[in-house]
Amino acid sequence: MEITINSVHFTADKKLVDFVNKKVNKLDTFFDGIINAEVTLKVLRPEAAKNKVSEIKVSIPGNDYLFAKKEADTFEEATDLAIDALRRQLVKFKDKLKSK
Repeated sequence: MEITINSVHFTADKKLVDFVNKKVNKLDTFFDGIINAEVTLKVLRPEAAKNKVSEIKVSIPGNDYLFAKKEADTFEEATDLAIDALRRQLVKFKDKLKSK
């Protein structure tokens, strides 16, 4: 699976990039057919709490994609929340494929 990480209005350090890569790669355990993943990390309103946003778009076979966007105090927490949402979507998608 190819993973693209974009950071908007800041530069992501290696530790954050490694964390995101590790988390996104774990999605392969729920569904093998993932083509690629695009992760966008943004800072909203620098002065506010819960201002870190992680958006993850996962491409799957059939010209479809799954998407999750979560906000939290840290990028790691936002990424964890988005990965959990995508995991549920992947399991639901996989069940749909099996039932056909």
